[in-house]
Amino acid sequence: MSMAEQVVVITGASAGVGAETARAFFARGARLVLAARGQAGLDRIAAELGDADRVRTLACDVREPAQCRRLIDEALAAFGRIDVLVNNAGCNHRGAVEEVDAEDLAEIIEVNLRAPILLSRHALEPMRAAGRGVIVNVASLAGRVPLPHEASYSASKWGLRGFSFALAEELRGSGITVSVVSPGPIATGFILEDPADVPDIVFSQPMSSAAQVAAAILACADDGRRERPMPASSGLLTTLAYLAPGLSRGLRPWLERKGARVKQRYLDRAGAKA
Repeated sequence: MSMAEQVVVITGASAGVGAETARAFFARGARLVLAARGQAGLDRIAAELGDADRVRTLACDVREPAQCRRLIDEALAAFGRIDVLVNNAGCNHRGAVEEVDAEDLAEIIEVNLRAPILLSRHALEPMRAAGRGVIVNVASLAGRVPLPHEASYSASKWGLRGFSFALAEELRGSGITVSVVSPGPIATGFILEDPADVPDIVFSQPMSSAAQVAAAILACADDGRRERPMPASSGLLTTLAYLAPGLSRGLRPWLERKGARVKQRYLDRAGAKA
């Protein structure tokens, strides 16, 4: 659909995939409501885009249900409607379940699953009134196959995919589409800030750029496709692993060795820069 004058709400918009998504929608003529925890990062992307009439920012902690409601209300107050909601904000605390603080495990679910559910619920009110709308949820390949040492993260993304698919069925014929983008590793600080902390197997898959993920989000807004796993080769691999768990377990040692080699290259680069 044409993005000219469309109102797009993006969470986690101050950096990485969120910022690239903001740039991409802005280039298509959309009006933006950008949310993230830190105002400074939002100010930077707003200044870069440079059109105050088309961009609003809101420091917002989606862990808080009241702030999810406030974000939707502020978007409606600013522009009168919401055409696209991109649930991109994400959180992770890596490690074995018994070694991660209980509060950190809960935070993953609050940010990655509860917040998109609440934001979608609130955004549906104006979308229903308009008879059209788009919701795009950013999940992960970790929501297609279990990822040890990121169990709560994996659970949150499985849950987000399940919510999205079920909601899409509820909304069939309403003019509102619900899509999921499920990327593998992305070349942002979410992974590269501390590669040593990331499971080796994550690095066994091709690295996507934030711009590539943003392009997939825009494509979902355009055509309403149910899911875009990316890259396509990794999406196929996760499908096979889901259908044949024994094959997945058999391939895991090989994938972990491959990932360890790739991760070491990133660690070497980080060491050289330091």
